Amino acid sequence: MACIYIVEDDTDIREIETIALRNSGHTVADFDSGRAFFHKVEEKVPDLALLDIMLPDMDGYEIVKKLRSNPGTKRLPVIMVTAKTTEIDMIKGLDIGADDYIKKPFSVMELITRVKAVLRRTMEQDDSKFLSLGEVFLDNERHMVYVNDQAVELTFKEYELLKLLMGNSGIVMTREMIMHRVWGTEFEGESRTVDMHIKTLRQKLGASGARIKTVRNVGYVME
Repeated sequence: MACIYIVEDDTDIREIETIALRNSGHTVADFDSGRAFFHKVEEKVPDLALLDIMLPDMDGYEIVKKLRSNPGTKRLPVIMVTAKTTEIDMIKGLDIGADDYIKKPFSVMELITRVKAVLRRTMEQDDSKFLSLGEVFLDNERHMVYVNDQAVELTFKEYELLKLLMGNSGIVMTREMIMHRVWGTEFEGESRTVDMHIKTLRQKLGASGARIKTVRNVGYVME
């Protein structure tokens, strides 16, 4: 089973999460601060991290940004566990690189199900080192994108979105599929986050952005 690190300063919640995950067969280490978490990560990178947002030394957003900026942890699956439940909070957490978002209070069954889903998606991810479509080249090993041999700077989610579209070129991806594969969750209510990311991705790709076609009332396809 998986090695999971929990970062939570609430002793009761941390204990509930730890017991639930251990009873599911996972190896668990828990921490009450970001500093203690990163100290352990230097020794061993886990298979997944559960992060509270409100912590005594640094918030969960800072932790995710730091993880994504490090080549050794940039692919580490992260689930944010927090009492912040507005859509803007969810978008912020997911946009900076979190894989899922659990609202407090939550049930043990929900926790276990979300952890299973993220671990399954992680294991099923396409690990192709290179993807190429016309003048667009994606180097998955270096996490870089080039258009006509010129490097293009993308955010973490823009990169994951482009990788998904290139890896499924010619196949129409619905907004729901994109949300599931890139953000790993479904927002409650109306959200334009997919459309906004498509817009900025097209802009950054320049003329090559025209390869991303809108399929009206369905989703997007890259050709």
